[in-house]
Amino acid sequence: MQIVQTIAQLRAELKTMRAGGKTVGFVPTMGYLHDGHLSLVQKARQENDIVVVSVFVNPTQFGPNEDLDAYPRDAERDLSLLRAGGTDIAFFPAVDELYPPGFTTYITVEGPMTQTLCGRSRPTHFRGVATVVSKLFNMVGPDRAYFGQKDAQQVAVIEQMVRDLNFDIEIVACPTVREPDGLAMSSRNTYLSQTHRAQAPLISQALFGARDLVEKGERHSAVVVDYLKTNIQRIDGAEIDYVSIADSRSLSDLDILKGDVLIAVAVKLGRTRLIDNIRIKV
Repeated sequence: MQIVQTIAQLRAELKTMRAGGKTVGFVPTMGYLHDGHLSLVQKARQENDIVVVSVFVNPTQFGPNEDLDAYPRDAERDLSLLRAGGTDIAFFPAVDELYPPGFTTYITVEGPMTQTLCGRSRPTHFRGVATVVSKLFNMVGPDRAYFGQKDAQQVAVIEQMVRDLNFDIEIVACPTVREPDGLAMSSRNTYLSQTHRAQAPLISQALFGARDLVEKGERHSAVVVDYLKTNIQRIDGAEIDYVSIADSRSLSDLDILKGDVLIAVAVKLGRTRLIDNIRIKV
């Protein structure tokens, strides 16, 4: 595995490795890797000749008073996991490598897609996501890029950006990886207190219960939303940011469930904000 820290090194390594038409799979991460990230690396390994993984805590997707400084980091552990997972290039850039002095260009996906769900409480978040991902795409030039479905809104925004800006990249959304008790894996789970960690699986249980309602024939969003809120509010101290039922591609709210539906929630437990979702075809 090659470990690189600069864009010039990254491009030089890729130029050598991809000779002969080899395909490149890319997994962008913010590090502190877990099995969810590693499932993306494994998928990329299965489908491509070369696997590139970036580890970069992107400051532009954090708003004021968010957890940029506290975000968990462990580069040595990440490198060990990436090496074991068969990564060919691990890209660990510094902040000023991606955002040098004088940087002023940002990518914004306009419209409801970035204003709903997490966009309501994090209004600049997806500008930061779109900007850093577009930069990484230009640096790596992958054939395929891999993202986890847990971050469903991020996936939808990136898919929209790829269509609009004509990136010749296939976006591969991979299933959410969960702990044995159902909690969606996230680097931020380390923030949870022992009490909140014990209660956090009730979020996914509420989502699975909502899925059962739909599979039994419920089609009114209001009924499903009420079910979710009632069950999540049983968690001591839970603060609901949103409960949403939307079209999985456009993220437009649905009154009646139809087509490919995204049921998504964001819940704050103590200082930890957790997101989770399920998709269901109706």
